[in-house]
Amino acid sequence: MFKTSLLALVAALGVTAAHAESATYAIDPSHTFATFEIGHFGTSTNRGRFNKTSGTVTLDKAAKTGALDVTVDTTSLDTGTAAFTKHISSEEILNVAANPTAKLVSTKFVFSGDKVVEIDGNLTLNGKTNPVVLKAQNFNCYQNPMVKREVCGGDFDATIVRSQYGVSYGLNYGFPDNVHLVIQVEAVKQ
Repeated sequence: MFKTSLLALVAALGVTAAHAESATYAIDPSHTFATFEIGHFGTSTNRGRFNKTSGTVTLDKAAKTGALDVTVDTTSLDTGTAAFTKHISSEEILNVAANPTAKLVSTKFVFSGDKVVEIDGNLTLNGKTNPVVLKAQNFNCYQNPMVKREVCGGDFDATIVRSQYGVSYGLNYGFPDNVHLVIQVEAVKQ
């Protein structure tokens, strides 16, 4: 009976310890940005960045699970050129007046060892939601010497088909339908 009780206690502590590994991280808006790249007539690449983000990451390294919920303020678009930013923000393309946010919500984290290598989820952009797979180009956790907390993050990228989000401007001119997204994320353990 003592052995059975001891095993039950050890099992309960094991479940508690595994559950205790789950941690919530707040997106660091000064180190989290969403950027895009799209070809321009096969010659150069147009780029833009959204400067304001918010959200949370939940990570359980022991259980190899996680969750991501990031909101991007589309009104914070910055292409480096005022006229181009205005055009991308217009009703012809992203219509940020009607859709002031984009949202990425994960459905699954994929690990290789202790590293996140992929995040599957749903991207809502321009009022439309489609599945997306973000591949980790970097993933790391470190003890931040300034905030004295653990910070986890990385660079994640995906290619989306913009017409699936109702963004078809320029397709008839030969602009590509594929857009490369890079989401740079750093989040601070709470």
